Formats: sequence, C-alpha cells, structure tokens
Amino acid sequence: MTSNKTIPLALEHVYKWEQEKANDLYLTQPLGNGTVKEYTWAEAVGEARKMAAYIKTLDLPAKSKIALLSKNCAHWIIADWAIWMAGHVTVPLYPTLNADTVGYILDHSEAKLLFVGKLDDWDEMKDGIPEGLPCVSFELSPDEAKDKYPQWDEVTSNVSPMTENTVRDPEEVATIVYTSGSTGQPKGVMLSFHGMAFAAEGAIESLNVSDQDRMLSYLPLAHVMERFVVEMASISVGFKLYFADNLKTFVADLGRANPTLFLAVPRIWTIFQTGIFAKMPKKKLDRLMRIPLLSGFMKKKILRTLGLANVRYAASGSAPLSQDTIDWYRKLGLELLEGYGMSENFGYSHMSQPGRSCLGYVGEPLPGVDCRISENGEIQVKTPTMMMGYFKDEAKTKEEFTDDGYLKTGDRGEIDHLKRLKITGRTKEIFKTSKGKYVAPAPIENKLINHEDIEMVCVSGAEYPAPHGLVVLSESATEKCQEISFKSELETSFKSLIADVNTTLDPHEHIKFITVVSEGWTIENGYLTPTMKMKRNVIEDAYKPSLDEWYDSRLSVIWA
Repeated sequence: MTSNKTIPLALEHVYKWEQEKANDLYLTQPLGNGTVKEYTWAEAVGEARKMAAYIKTLDLPAKSKIALLSKNCAHWIIADWAIWMAGHVTVPLYPTLNADTVGYILDHSEAKLLFVGKLDDWDEMKDGIPEGLPCVSFELSPDEAKDKYPQWDEVTSNVSPMTENTVRDPEEVATIVYTSGSTGQPKGVMLSFHGMAFAAEGAIESLNVSDQDRMLSYLPLAHVMERFVVEMASISVGFKLYFADNLKTFVADLGRANPTLFLAVPRIWTIFQTGIFAKMPKKKLDRLMRIPLLSGFMKKKILRTLGLANVRYAASGSAPLSQDTIDWYRKLGLELLEGYGMSENFGYSHMSQPGRSCLGYVGEPLPGVDCRISENGEIQVKTPTMMMGYFKDEAKTKEEFTDDGYLKTGDRGEIDHLKRLKITGRTKEIFKTSKGKYVAPAPIENKLINHEDIEMVCVSGAEYPAPHGLVVLSESATEKCQEISFKSELETSFKSLIADVNTTLDPHEHIKFITVVSEGWTIENGYLTPTMKMKRNVIEDAYKPSLDEWYDSRLSVIWA
C-alpha cells in the first residue's frame, strides 16, 4: 500500500454499506437494564442523516468544531458521522476529564456545539461546559443532562434526513484529538480524512480483517488507538461492533460480542491474568498446564472464561506490557500483538506481525511507515497518517518535526535486522543521579513489573545517589497483604527481585529500594492519564517529601 493510492474515505464507506448492507447488523448497544438496542447499517446511517440535517439548521460557520463528550456507545459513532456529513470537524473529549480540562478544550477548540453522552462522572465535568454553548444529549446521557439539554430524538424529530452524500476533501481536517496531557495543557492534534482512512486500510491489510470479524468497543473512542482500530476499521470493511455497558457487566458484554479481534491496554491484560490466578494459584495452574492430557483443556477453559475463545488476533497498546505477561498469554495460544503509535500519527506506526513477533519489541513498521533512529537515539517516523499540526500552535508543530519531515516521537529505541522496533525509554524521562550518571527508567520498570504481584511501577531518583522504585500491588496481592505471613513472604520476594534485576543493570542503575505505596494510581486521583499512562511528574511530586527518609532508612523494601 502506498501513500498516493486513492483510498475511500470514511463517509464513502458509510454510504456504501448503507446500500449494500442495509439490513445487516452493525451496532449493538446495552441499555443498562439488561436489554440491548441493535442498529442495522441503514438504521445507523439514517440516524446520522437526521442529526446532520439538524446540525445544518444551526447555520454554523463552515468546518466548525463540534465536540463529543461521552463514553463509547452507538450514538458516539453516529454523531461522528453526522458531524462529518454536515461539513464540520469532530472534537472528541475523554469521558474522564475534570471540569477545568473540559472547559479548556471547549474554549481552545472554539467548539460551536457539544454532544453530551454516556458518562459516569457528570458532576465532575458539567461545570466546564460554558453557559450558552448549544448541547444535545444522547439517550444514555445522565438524567440531569437530559433534563438540561434537548435530546437526540427531540431535535431530529422535526427535520428531514439529509439525502445527499456529502463528500469531504481528503486533506481536510476530520478531527482534532486532544492529547491526554500527562504534562501541561493538552494539545489539539489535527488529523485529516485521508490519514485516518490510510491507517484503517493499513491495519486491515496487515491482519486480513474482514466483514466477518467482531469487536467490543470499550476503550475511549476519544483516544486514537480505539478510533483507528475499532471505529475506522469497522467502517472500512463493515464488521460488527458491540459496546460494553460497565465494569460489572464487562464479562457478559464480552460474551455477547464473542470477539474475533480484541484490543486492550496492558492493565486490562494484567487484570484478566490476576482474575485467573485468584481462582487458581499460578504455581498450581502452571503445574496442570504441563500435563499433556490436561494442557489443551485448561488453555481452552481459560480463554472461554475470559470471553476470548474465538479471538483471531489480540493486541496491546498505549504502554509497555511485561514480557512475562505476553509469554503467559502466548502459552494459552493467544498471541498478543503489541503496537506503537502516537496521537500525532493517529496511532499508526508499528505493530507486531502474526508469527513474527518478538518479546521486547513493539513490531514492524506498518505499510507506508518509514522509521529511523536519530544520532541521539530518538525514534523518528514518517507516515501518511501524520498530523496536519497542532491546532493554533504553529511554533510547537514546527518543533515536533525534523527538517526532512520526520516526526520526533520523544521515545528512544532500537531497530533489529527485521526492522522490529524496541522502545528503550522516553528521552525526557531520563534522569541524572547525584553521582552525575544518567538513568533511563522504562527498561528497569519493565523488569520489575514482571513480578506477578506488581501492577504498576515507577522508577525515579533524580539528584539521589541511586534509583528507587515506587510499586502498586495487584488487587489480589493487596487483599492478601492483610495476612502477616503473606506480607512477609512478599517482602522476601521483593528483596530477591531487586537483587535479580540489579544483576542485569549497570552499577549506576542499581535499585536502592522498592517502596510499596498504599494508594492506587488511577485516572480519578490524577496519577494516570485517561489512557492509563502514568503521569510521572505527578507521581514523583506526590512521594518526594518522603524520599530523604526512605533513602536514610537503608531498607530495601519499604511499606508506605
């Protein structure tokens, strides 16, 4: 696939399936009361045509920014189409933002209309919506939002659906995706219709995706990974999409979808694994899986329990996944394909290829991607999916690109003889100890997180003699720590972990101690971004007041 190939844009596919798959099921939406609502292609496109007609009655300036604040649901997808049909630009917001960030994005993007959808924390974000901004609420919106704003069915009831098939310019801005903002205010990444379509085609080509595939959409559609792999791919080939209702119903939702393709972030894979170990200890499970007559049965049973029995390809992205976790799933017969990308290239850069994946590597360049390592070790990529720039920030846009047009990722890496890429850390995360030695935390974190009782780890130590690790225990380990005997065993295990990891590191990288923190790191308490990446600066600042005491204690395992 080449960058100059004529690729049908998203709306062209939508119009095609409206005719060719009119009565085929496309979207399945749980309604929260044990029932589901299903949309055929004709019904979904019909709803989009009605909403597009309503948007046109507002007489907004051409290519206005229209914001979308909602968890994943059928109306998220349909609203996205309607915005494009009406000739405008979609601005998705993460459904976990606080009021300040909601207000900032709506103001910065110059949003002229806001769709308010399915949300768990409405009270935390509603004050960020400016008075006077026109809003439309979804069927699954919070009751307060439905009372305050006109509802979807209400505003579309008195308009005739658009009949024309709007055609957008491939190089027009289709969406402005605001980065999750691990440091500073989020930046608005402008992505084109062509770039989004190219990414979908590349994924389809790489994984042989067809209209017989099925996916469950539950990671935020406001993030490029879900938008690229789930929404855009489903539009391109016409496969079925299912939505999750909530965490309590996730297993049932997964079972309903019976996915053939499944996408998750590392924390999800870890939670799945922890859930299996809670039912059967890892040592016992490993022992049973070594028995030839039981091995196949056990593997199938675990995958059925997880709802992944029919998955052809499973992928992990957004953050590194421990090699032990990847290896464990592969032994079950589920090859986890890791991917790598950024908002600035619509998440389209590298992906492990089936049968060619290698532990520790995030894969090979996807079709049309050119990758190189700069003299200072930075990964730089050039791809047809790259952003058109940051909205209203030409200076920052220029900083992100080399003179010959490569995107500066800010990540450090290595490329092997098969062009597979290994991420070795962030250029900006490298810190200097008080001894003047530089330490890259990511490779050390990837070694520590292999411990089955560790869910998250942050390695730091700037201006101290040696690095240290901050550790969040897995849910099951946290519960077991109520038992003194288990806590003692875990401390011994962590001491061995430190010793083992240190043997693999240069002397200046040796971990001085591990601190087991009592508070979990979540999106809600501000320690994680909406895509579950660590906000390293927030975490480091939170524990900084205790560092002198911890270093002076000379303990190798500390319980905070």
